[in-house]
Amino acid sequence: MPRSRSPLQLVAPAAPAKAPSTAARTSELSATQRIAEAITTAIVERRLMPGTKLAEQQIADIFKVSRTLVRQALNQLSRDRLVTLEPARGAFVAQPSVDEARQVFEVRKMLESAMLKQLCARITDVQVAELRAHLKSERAAVTRTDVPGRTRLLADFHVVLARMLGNEVLAQMLTDLLSRSSLISLMYQSSHSAEHSQQEHVAIVDALERRDARAAVKLVEQHLGNVERNLRLNPRASDLALALQPLE
Repeated sequence: MPRSRSPLQLVAPAAPAKAPSTAARTSELSATQRIAEAITTAIVERRLMPGTKLAEQQIADIFKVSRTLVRQALNQLSRDRLVTLEPARGAFVAQPSVDEARQVFEVRKMLESAMLKQLCARITDVQVAELRAHLKSERAAVTRTDVPGRTRLLADFHVVLARMLGNEVLAQMLTDLLSRSSLISLMYQSSHSAEHSQQEHVAIVDALERRDARAAVKLVEQHLGNVERNLRLNPRASDLALALQPLE
């Protein structure tokens, strides 16, 4: 007698794990970017010093997000050279070397000289007026000793110039370089006067208004040279005997 066969049973395939929705991915990216921007702004405005430890859990608590998102932001800042990630120790605000400091200013001189030359040939009266308004804000921040405000505005001046060329890639490159410049200034204790920088910006805008490319390029090179010269990039080697010699 033939054996009866069990009826064929179709087993439904296991449902695939749900991928995060577009909205969820956008929210995560937004949170990561918000953290990265907050840390960058704190560095630029001199509220976070080189070498400061960036504790993941503390940052997660501040922004009310997971440590995973904080880690993503720190990884992004590490790629931008604003944060150093050390195995088994965590994340720290970067401490640029003397060689890196010199290289950053060298690149800025090359980029900004070419930028000013181009801008002189195409700047409009409306853009000149926009720069004058920016200078007015700079001056107000310097006058009221608003250190975070003046630091941000003095740095933004260079990015505003780049955006007037309609070149967002250049603007982003300058933004990154300026963030690193802020770290360098903190690291090497710039004694360069904010008021002096602001006056140099005025001279640059005067040259742009005259459409005097040669003067504008010369002024921006002098401006960056002055900032760099006022950094202590040539510290004297310590003489132990001299340092420990009792004062008379």
